[in-house]
Amino acid sequence: MIVVTGGAGFIGSAMLWELNRHGRDDILVVDNLGSTTTGKWKNLSGLSFTDFIHKNDFLSSLESGHFPEIDAVIHMGAISATTETDANLLMTNNYHYSQQLASYCASRSIRFIYASSAATYGSGTAGYSDEKTETQSLRPLNMYGYSKQLFDLWMLKKGLLRTSAGLKFFNVYGPNEYHKDDMSSVVFKAFHQIQENGKVKLFQSHRKDFEHGEQMRDFIYIKDCTAIMLWLLENPSINGIFNVGTGKARSFKDLVTATFSALELDPEISYIPMPEHLRDKYQYFTQAEMNRLRASGYTTPLTSLEDGVRDYVCNYLDSSVPYLEHDVQ
Repeated sequence: MIVVTGGAGFIGSAMLWELNRHGRDDILVVDNLGSTTTGKWKNLSGLSFTDFIHKNDFLSSLESGHFPEIDAVIHMGAISATTETDANLLMTNNYHYSQQLASYCASRSIRFIYASSAATYGSGTAGYSDEKTETQSLRPLNMYGYSKQLFDLWMLKKGLLRTSAGLKFFNVYGPNEYHKDDMSSVVFKAFHQIQENGKVKLFQSHRKDFEHGEQMRDFIYIKDCTAIMLWLLENPSINGIFNVGTGKARSFKDLVTATFSALELDPEISYIPMPEHLRDKYQYFTQAEMNRLRASGYTTPLTSLEDGVRDYVCNYLDSSVPYLEHDVQ
């Protein structure tokens, strides 16, 4: 059995889809579906798995030996809102819960792959290297990033990264993010703004060295993320912390232009002031250093921004079947 925590979330459900594509449905999904109005449950519809358990019940069931034959745990479950202000909640969910799960896997030689975050890099002044020696110097800009960094540091201190893989996801976009509201990707937001009024709003730049719309991120398509995760699952000797990005930063203007292009429309973009409370926490540039993953043997080409946006827009956002589904044929 493979356990996927956060299995109804964005990356978790996409990984469930990836496993299904490769013939695996012996999967336990761990999550909190919340209210039916969020639509999170829809990410599971059309996918194959053995069972579902609420995240609050999972650890006790695990310790009681209820799941005796676990091959791997893919730990995507977390509070992922960068704007979350409840520090204790973040520590409970993103740090202590992860500690218990990692310890359990280590004591039983179970493959453990978990989600860290590019938010650990903060403003980027310390760079975007995923080498172990760089982790200590990072200064996240928000409590979410700090909770992820703390767990990375704990894994390093305990020596558990010699047998586990931590993934620092950069700006992921793609299907199955529909429940994320404000945390959804700019592609998702841009598509719906275009549908509503034919225009897209982006934040103005509040730094002289960046023009409006030229703030840059390393945008990576969800299908590239799941391909990397599957490769790590199939290669348990590859361990440590790895960036999951493309290694090429692109501007928000590029991203929105690609969205218009996928809809065969000319871009219409306006720029609005960034809210005051975000300005001192805003990253103007992120770009993953991908040498470590490549040197470890991952050679699959990554999807270009234009191709990824086109697939997302044309085959999911602008489709009657927007979710990733298991192809039963």
